[in-house]
Amino acid sequence: MNGLPVSWGAPRPERADAVRNRAHLLATARQMLAESGPDQLTMDALAERSGLGKGTVFRRFGTRAGIFQALLDEIERGLQERVLSGPPPLGPGAPPVDRLIAYGRARVRLLMENTEIARFALDGRQPVPSPQTPTSQMHIRMLLRQLNLDGANLDLLAIQLTAALDGPLLLYLSADALTNAGPEIEQNLGSAWQDLIERVCRP
Repeated sequence: MNGLPVSWGAPRPERADAVRNRAHLLATARQMLAESGPDQLTMDALAERSGLGKGTVFRRFGTRAGIFQALLDEIERGLQERVLSGPPPLGPGAPPVDRLIAYGRARVRLLMENTEIARFALDGRQPVPSPQTPTSQMHIRMLLRQLNLDGANLDLLAIQLTAALDGPLLLYLSADALTNAGPEIEQNLGSAWQDLIERVCRP
């Protein structure tokens, strides 16, 4: 959801003080979120509560949405770890179609379980706000390469499948009318993703 998506690889090393400040700010943000909800988590409030200068907070996050994007990044890292080294079918060892299905269902579940954070991470200043797509696209493209899809443009197909996964999630996250839609949203989105993958990717 941000312009600096989490990478599948190792992050670029940061200075020790920057690492400490980031950890402190995120821990403070999580505490504020638990205590008073997302409406009270602002740049100024986070600076005051953390005891760090406003400049430090603005340099770290850029915007209020950036605070929530960083929180979501942390949550996304858990999904990345399961994709890279967890048990199949989400992790290695399962057929690529099964892994594609498991990935889509896991990503839907992650955002549904963190709806408030994901919603506030949408940056209204962006022309087309969207969930974090680069890591999804990379993973989907890698799995598509393992399939025998003769004649398919795998780069474009990965883009299209990523949009098919993220588009309905974005509509859900950005639509207040769906806030109380209930747990069937996760099941419906996951089932639709599985149906799409099976129709496109199975022989």
